[in-house]
Amino acid sequence: MEKLFGGIEAGGTKFVCAIGTGPDDIRAETQFPTTSPDETLARTIAFFRTHSVDERLAAVGIATFGPVDLNPQSEHYGFITDTPKPGWSQTSFAKVIEAELGVPTGFDTDVNGAMLGEHRWGAAQGLENAVYLTIGTGIGGGALVNGRLLHGLIHPEMGHVMLPPREGDPKPDGNCPFHGNCFEGMASGPALEAKWGLRAEHLPRDHPAWELEAHYLAVALHGIICVLSPQRIILGGGVMNQTHLFPQVRKKTLESLQGYVQHQALLSRIDRYIVPPALGKRAGVLGALALAQDALDSRRRRSS
Repeated sequence: MEKLFGGIEAGGTKFVCAIGTGPDDIRAETQFPTTSPDETLARTIAFFRTHSVDERLAAVGIATFGPVDLNPQSEHYGFITDTPKPGWSQTSFAKVIEAELGVPTGFDTDVNGAMLGEHRWGAAQGLENAVYLTIGTGIGGGALVNGRLLHGLIHPEMGHVMLPPREGDPKPDGNCPFHGNCFEGMASGPALEAKWGLRAEHLPRDHPAWELEAHYLAVALHGIICVLSPQRIILGGGVMNQTHLFPQVRKKTLESLQGYVQHQALLSRIDRYIVPPALGKRAGVLGALALAQDALDSRRRRSS
């Protein structure tokens, strides 16, 4: 019998839950607002119980907003920790799902989940090293290094590297309550709105906002390229729905690097190096399915 997997893309605004085996086989899917932890997790568990009566789930994957505890040896493994999302700090997530559904549970950040989904089925297939960035309400990054998702001390927080303000920026002090002019504070959706008084989707294509946005994205990508040397960078999130940004970001990234990184992927194929997600808006929930598959594989290896 074919094994079915559950995926949870847990966002600060909404949860997306799905059951299936991959992008071409989604048996059931739903989404609902992120409210209190008790209410939201109860709705999540109810969805999986309702839609897995005939075919039992083999595992569930969770790709979530954070920060989170990803250390399996920690007593708080599977927790959302000190998050700015009201009411969610110190919420036990993975252990609750595993206990209620009785299946192995994979757990990672939302951006690492999206990175894994793109590696398995999307724009990073066949690569060993890649980065996924979401540019939206916040900015976060997931990294694949030597074929494995990068965790480290906790997990990457690429949205909070500092960026120098550029002359002419209407809000050079930035919009992040923690760091001011970090990547998120300078280039997220709320940062754009704070600078120009309009949401990204309402800014005309010829607005000066986009040249400045491309500059900040390119400066951040310069740093990521030099630190992690990814084989591809995938840019998702609501701001990147403005697809006219991609050519500007590619051009400015090359200008920022000034020829220092010598590789054909950058020099002659930049349009295939900095790319949108092949899985589109479903990268997160599909990445959660991939986390579920990996969780089951890990359980089998430990028991063999």
